[in-house]
Amino acid sequence: MITPARHRSADGAPGSGRRPGRRVAVVGLGIATSLGLDVDEVWRAVLAGRSGVARIRQFPSEAFPVNIGSEVDVDALCARLGEPAPPSAVNRTLTCARWAADRAWQEAGLAASAIESARAATCIGAGLFPAMESRLEGLTPATLDDPEALVRRSVERGRRDPERSRPQDLGCVSLMLAARFGLGGPSLTLHSACASATQAIGEAFHMIRADRADVVLTGGADSMMSMFCVAGFTRLGALSRHPDPERASRPFDRARDGFVLGEGAGIVVLEELDHARRRRAPILAELIGYGSSLDAYRFTDVEPDGRGAVSCMRRALADADVRPEDVGYANAHGTSTWQNDRVETRAFKDVFGAHARRLAISSTKSQLGHLLCAAGGVEFIFTVLALRDRMLPPTINLEHPDPECDLDYVANHGRAAAIDVAISNSFGFGGQNGTLVVRRVDDAASWRSHE
Repeated sequence: MITPARHRSADGAPGSGRRPGRRVAVVGLGIATSLGLDVDEVWRAVLAGRSGVARIRQFPSEAFPVNIGSEVDVDALCARLGEPAPPSAVNRTLTCARWAADRAWQEAGLAASAIESARAATCIGAGLFPAMESRLEGLTPATLDDPEALVRRSVERGRRDPERSRPQDLGCVSLMLAARFGLGGPSLTLHSACASATQAIGEAFHMIRADRADVVLTGGADSMMSMFCVAGFTRLGALSRHPDPERASRPFDRARDGFVLGEGAGIVVLEELDHARRRRAPILAELIGYGSSLDAYRFTDVEPDGRGAVSCMRRALADADVRPEDVGYANAHGTSTWQNDRVETRAFKDVFGAHARRLAISSTKSQLGHLLCAAGGVEFIFTVLALRDRMLPPTINLEHPDPECDLDYVANHGRAAAIDVAISNSFGFGGQNGTLVVRRVDDAASWRSHE
């Protein structure tokens, strides 16, 4: 339930001015992935080392050189929403976002809570790349037998008519979610490639900490599971061609040969800590730091020395006011590409020094593939759950470690660990980087301290 905005006085009560350093709680989680639509169901599958990668089903993919992906069961999702299945990748993004946001909002207990509309914001990382094939006249089954011709034809059409290849209005994701829940505060959509969701969560965190909002619905959603996008990434040489879908995503393994394209959503609710305690919200973790940087190198390559990744992690740790040795777990960007995994390993060593050898690191992209703009949202959720349960998710398919990726990547089997602080990394195309720092919260102790 949303109430109208009230005048805010300057004394720190409802109606207060800015209070520097406000604390930020994670109070709701929602997810849509190839491993399921329920957070705890997906988490159990991740800890068990299951893979959600399979043959692509939503279009005839047999003729494609790469025909594997990590697809959400959107038919099942729409059945639970009571809606028809969406016809395009664009609508799949919106559908996944809506589902995950509904779950996060419900878990946060906000459906029955009165909050000020003007103090409730949205900040979503999203991609709405058009499903190009839906705009190509004369598409026939014969066309599908020549994916290269499909790409050439799409590019030619894009040159003649740029509007056909322009991404859809990204702002509609945040606007849709804000309207759905009646959120009258700032509505922002970030598109920074694979760092989108992580940077959105980070900006939402700073929004609350700076007293510009009390509650922010944030995270990411994306689907590029279309013929054009699959063919395009294949032509870039970015996708794995491993014959076994479940073993194709293999971060830090010396036999890795590219990432697996995925789709989905990871949406969370952040709330100012005292605001959450007053309404007895479930406090899952505390978000304590965020760092962002740009490699300023090349559009498709990370900076070889990891300069941007190092800067990003150091900024996040400084923002959180924690030492490198305080961090017990890192959810790596870990794409399963040759360059990224080595550069990220190098960056971990630079940032954490001797502690890098003791730091537990894993890449859950080994199980879900790369969800692009949604990746950071889903991986942030896993980081929160790792702290909550003190269980580390594994990096599956890590059979023959790359000698240059020689840290503890929690190979193949999850394990228990008494961790209190964790980070989640996202490094995107164009060298856009984001790191989040999260701290474990003892919920019972939190209530006692408040009462």
